[in-house]
Amino acid sequence: MNNKRTWIEKLSDFISGKGFYLVVLICVAAIALSGYYLIQGVRGGLDDVLDQPVSGSAAIRETPSAAPTPRPSVKPAGPSAAPSAKVTPPPAISAPPASAAPAPSAAPAPSAAPAPLVFTWPVKGTVAAGFAVETLAYNETMGDWRTHSGVDITAELGAKVLSTANGTVSAIYQDDLMGTVVEIDHGGGLVSQYANLAEVPTVSAGDTVTTGAVIGSVGRTAAAESGQAAHLHFAMYQDGSPVDPMDYLPENQS
Repeated sequence: MNNKRTWIEKLSDFISGKGFYLVVLICVAAIALSGYYLIQGVRGGLDDVLDQPVSGSAAIRETPSAAPTPRPSVKPAGPSAAPSAKVTPPPAISAPPASAAPAPSAAPAPSAAPAPLVFTWPVKGTVAAGFAVETLAYNETMGDWRTHSGVDITAELGAKVLSTANGTVSAIYQDDLMGTVVEIDHGGGLVSQYANLAEVPTVSAGDTVTTGAVIGSVGRTAAAESGQAAHLHFAMYQDGSPVDPMDYLPENQS
């Protein structure tokens, strides 16, 4: 038997034994060493590129501005002395003329207060029926009890009826119950009323009358009081409300 082995056989046995691990270790080391040098080479090349200065030229284009147009110089015709500066003083500011102070306007004269009214009886006679608005009075003609907003002053038929005070004739009309009526406005909301007059008064609406002026005559035109003797129905109103005429008439009829 031949015990002499070839180196190939010995190498094969070594590799199949412990030599296998040694070979693997050598391969791994070789691969790691190759990778290390590969990385160092790539990094070195990159550093060389980064360390190089950046070069380049930036071209700036400038648009040439138009050349200024030469202004012709004015050459004096001949040598002349330099003109002396002439100082013109500012115009004098004249003070505005003093306006005459407005004359104080005269204070308006206070309007004269209206003269107090002077009252008189519209006719001379006896008061047959008094003022009654809060109590009822019997009416002989109508045969019932009712209020009486004025006073009935007996007088002869056709007796003159006078304005009780200064005023303006505000109305003349025919009333179904009180007959011919004249109303006089005395101002301040006071109105006097004259009823049961003759059909034609002696004044017209709008006339100005004074105390004692004749405005008509006693008649028989009041249907509501036709059963009574001839008389004047006289009433007074303050702001539209009836008031007692006796509060305004003087005590004496003279």
